[in-house]
Amino acid sequence: MISRARDRVIGRRALAARLARERRRGRRIVFTSGCYDLLHVGHLRSFEQAAALGDVLVVGVNRDRRVRKLKGAGRPVTPERQRAEMVAGLAVVDWVVLFPEADASPLIRALRPDVVCKGGEYRGLDTPESLAIEELGGSFVALRQTPGVRTTATLDRLRRR
Repeated sequence: MISRARDRVIGRRALAARLARERRRGRRIVFTSGCYDLLHVGHLRSFEQAAALGDVLVVGVNRDRRVRKLKGAGRPVTPERQRAEMVAGLAVVDWVVLFPEADASPLIRALRPDVVCKGGEYRGLDTPESLAIEELGGSFVALRQTPGVRTTATLDRLRRR
């Protein structure tokens, strides 16, 4: 058993090999991804929802350069290795992998999860990853959002103080 959170942050190839073994054991792999700049209860609840859909929860964490492009100047607040380790430290998360791409499609193709989850803002919409999910025969689930809990809103409140 891996006891340190940072040891559950692993590279794409090593993770793909581990997940192939899990799949052979009949375990269902669930994947979600995001920036996770400042962890909050909305992230935790999303991870809990995602984990309930399978046996192994994998979280992809956007690298710093991608977060800057997505969120703008001053982001991320927390460096990528620290963000990844914090996510890995949550009991509900099995594995964490950093990724630099604009969307998680290449990572999804490499890891081959059974279920891909994204935030509720994607409910009823095509995601950038839709084609990859479809190619693999996986399913997509839009997770419930926690009202009023957003990293950007928290940072805005802090700036106004």
